[in-house]
Amino acid sequence: MSKVVVITGAGAGVGRATAETFASEGYDVALLSRDPHRLERAAADLRRHGVRALPIPTDVADAAAVEAAADQAERELGPIDIWVNVAMATVFAPVAKLTPEEVERGTRVTYLGQVHGMMSALKRMRNRQGTIVNVGSALAYRSVPLQSVYCGAKAAIRGFTDSLRSEIIHDKIDVHLTTVDLPAVNTPQFDWALNKMGKKARPVAPIFEPEVPARAIFFAATHKRREIWLGFSTVKAILGNRIAPGLIDRYLAKAGYSGQLTDDPLPENPPANLFDPVPGNYAAHGRFDSSSRRRSVEFFTDRHRAGMLGAAALGLGYVAYRAVRRVI
Repeated sequence: MSKVVVITGAGAGVGRATAETFASEGYDVALLSRDPHRLERAAADLRRHGVRALPIPTDVADAAAVEAAADQAERELGPIDIWVNVAMATVFAPVAKLTPEEVERGTRVTYLGQVHGMMSALKRMRNRQGTIVNVGSALAYRSVPLQSVYCGAKAAIRGFTDSLRSEIIHDKIDVHLTTVDLPAVNTPQFDWALNKMGKKARPVAPIFEPEVPARAIFFAATHKRREIWLGFSTVKAILGNRIAPGLIDRYLAKAGYSGQLTDDPLPENPPANLFDPVPGNYAAHGRFDSSSRRRSVEFFTDRHRAGMLGAAALGLGYVAYRAVRRVI
């Protein structure tokens, strides 16, 4: 019997690439996103792998809609084995230019969207088993200027996830909860995110193609990892903020602006998907293919952690042996 995965934000970007990865591995896929036409196109592509693909237009900010989507997925595909929370929204603007409505909407999509997914998945998995994958970000640990809504929401996801993980352990249920923290990724968000800066947005280098996080998400869903930090840039952001947060505050006061904006002016009335989906034939990739990486060395070391730790232990053992020989 085929396994079933539900993926939010599956119409474009990382969610779209993740759906492709799971389908290529033989999983039946329920695709949740707002734009029905984009979902239908994505589902048609996935069916070429010989799997069932069920598009369910859903606004993850609406808890009732997420619950209804979960019911439909189980009714038409079968019991959900894996739930992947990818859907997100961001705004490129300083706090002084944000409205309360924009902050609330971005938070509902990025933070509460994952909370709604976790709750619906847990409700169905707790009496059997399953896996929930939350897609986090390096920006959950080290915030940057101009994306306060997104950074705050991703940090909130960390807090909620850690609480739920302890509860799962306490209740002794067979549900694995994992997080994949992402670096900058080449997705359409930089063309359709609400932008009040007057210049086109860009991801901060190094940039990865969406298939890289998609592979990391699939690995996290099928292996017992508490958390995966994808890309050395993610590792540097997380560990660097632990060591010298004040220094990074000052660095980002300048680099956090120039690093996220191009010199290209925004067109008049640019698309913005915060409140309504942007129509168009968007898929996984954005406009930065020429400067994006297709692999992550850091992810390789995490996937092969046992081997890398063994090699490190052998190396340290050899160093200790040489040191002892010199003393003798």
